[in-house]
Amino acid sequence: MPGPLKQAPPPLQVDTARVVLAGTGVWAVALVVLLLLGDRVDRMWTWTCVAAIGLAVLGLGVMKLQGQLQHRDRDRDRG
Repeated sequence: MPGPLKQAPPPLQVDTARVVLAGTGVWAVALVVLLLLGDRVDRMWTWTCVAAIGLAVLGLGVMKLQGQLQHRDRDRDRG
């Protein structure tokens, strides 16, 4: 029989937009490197970077529509 369960810790307050933007920056740097390498790399990796950047922009748009970005700004102003 297991002992009493511990109470779950409170959720972390994470700025999701900042995380998405940081990830997008990493993909953008990878895209620049791949473009500089030219034909020495498979074009699949170039398109992977383009798709990742596009999905990040789409994700930021969805977060804005859901109001997640506005709530973060308002919470930051209060704290």
